[in-house]
Amino acid sequence: MFPLVSRHHPSTFHSSTDSIASEDYLSYRSQISPKIYSRDRKFSPVKQRRATAIMASGWSDRIYLPTHYQLPTRSMSPAIETYPKLSSVSITNRIATVHRQTGETDVTVTIDLDGTGICHAQTGIPFLDHMLHQIAAHGLFDLQITATGDIHIDDHHTNEDVGITLGMALAKALGDRKGIVRFGHFVAPLDEALVQVALDFSGRPHLSYGLEIPTQRVGTYDTQLVREFFVAVINHSLMTLHIRQLDGINSHHIIEATFKAFARAMRMATELDLRRMGTIPSSKGVL
Repeated sequence: MFPLVSRHHPSTFHSSTDSIASEDYLSYRSQISPKIYSRDRKFSPVKQRRATAIMASGWSDRIYLPTHYQLPTRSMSPAIETYPKLSSVSITNRIATVHRQTGETDVTVTIDLDGTGICHAQTGIPFLDHMLHQIAAHGLFDLQITATGDIHIDDHHTNEDVGITLGMALAKALGDRKGIVRFGHFVAPLDEALVQVALDFSGRPHLSYGLEIPTQRVGTYDTQLVREFFVAVINHSLMTLHIRQLDGINSHHIIEATFKAFARAMRMATELDLRRMGTIPSSKGVL
């Protein structure tokens, strides 16, 4: 028998404490980046290809190495040791609630940036509710949005004010934006439609809008209101947002692909970067 070595984290491998018999085989798998080490850190291309093939084959979760290949006395990825562990990082709940009332609408938005995709949306505009569910589900944000407005006139004021209040809640939940990735991008397909979104929580609101929606309405929803929604969000979250339609002929597909790509880009941008914890992601030191 050969000694067992933990394969759950590279830092558990120590050749100084885990002796290896010269004729046995050691099996292990690193969760981060499996590599093969020899005593002089050199190995043949054949053995490299064989080990890679075993790992890629999927029939086993282990990689088999001759035991004269030694593991280093330090962790396999020493740079990882300098990063804070998730359990040791103090993260304030990134949850915000904003209530905004005007003579035309009454909107309340609660957002949890570290949620699981739960959404409760009642805006009085069914298609907008459907799009807000896309933001929650694909951004993994928890959203609770209620709105009443003068929809007996049209959907414009309520649609815009939901965007305004969502943008305000985003800005409040992000706080000083320390430790976030800041940039996000995604390309989302939906059948024939393909939409690209890139964004930056830069502190400078800007919208570059490149959708060409072929119909005036989707159901009862005025498709001009898509742009108005994003204008409202970026102005009050202080976000730079670029939207590009790469393909698509169906209005519903184009709009939904846009919201899905927006959600995934926001998820990327708002996630915490463990290498940047406690610092603002800007060379200026402020966003």
